[in-house]
Amino acid sequence: MKQYQHGALKGLLIDLDGTMYQGSRPVDGADRLIRHLQREGIAYRFVTNNSSATPVEVASRLSAMGIPARPEDVCTSAQAAAVYIAKLAPHSSVFVIGQKGLREALTEAGLRLMDEHPDFVVQGIDREFTYDRVAQAVQHIRSGVPFILTNPDRLVPSTHGLLPGAGSIGAMIQAASGQEPIIIGKPSSILMNYALDSIGLTHRETWVVGDNLATDIAAGIASGCGTALVLTGLTTRENYDDYKNQAGCTPDIIYDTLDELTADLPSLQKLSLSDTSWEV
Repeated sequence: MKQYQHGALKGLLIDLDGTMYQGSRPVDGADRLIRHLQREGIAYRFVTNNSSATPVEVASRLSAMGIPARPEDVCTSAQAAAVYIAKLAPHSSVFVIGQKGLREALTEAGLRLMDEHPDFVVQGIDREFTYDRVAQAVQHIRSGVPFILTNPDRLVPSTHGLLPGAGSIGAMIQAASGQEPIIIGKPSSILMNYALDSIGLTHRETWVVGDNLATDIAAGIASGCGTALVLTGLTTRENYDDYKNQAGCTPDIIYDTLDELTADLPSLQKLSLSDTSWEV
């Protein structure tokens, strides 16, 4: 049995797609989990690789499903990318391939959107990108401009099945430019560290909850947080071993449902560094 490297739980960083909802339907127990956190005063943030939607839009979508959410509860890869660049080079200029959520986050961080002679190329999901836009990005990167990718997800779920994600566009740009991007979203720790700053807790006090070993759990491990895999979306008991081998990591705890996680939170709040891990 391995030893936990985390103290008593004070907060959760919660994935969205596959954890809180699937498509337009909430995952069973999502509303009950959030209401329990609010009632017990446990801090939390919704953490998403989606760079296209603003926090207001994400919160509105969750609220429409009956899951309590405010914009300030949301941390997106777009916000994390904007803060990352603003800390490196305040008031710098960026060439953007992305949608409203990314553009708003960049401008709110004091960055300037420019097509010519930018300081950075920033790319997220863009459902209206053109060949000319990609060609411009490649030219900038080949001239030495740093390439920032909001998230590496090559496929994203939709009502019509899996569709190309930000990582698919990024793969095209990387292949043409010969430059590997700096990745902001999960499994990178950059998004998680942004969320930790937002929640005001340390990694030893915070657990990551998600349904994807390769993104959510890997990001939690990279940032030093505790990790709880919920079998509510991508990962199931049947495919767990396959995904574990592909991801090369394992969670601290596995729960079949969100209600099991909710019921177990009092135990996690009493953890000490000497406690052993288990699977439910």
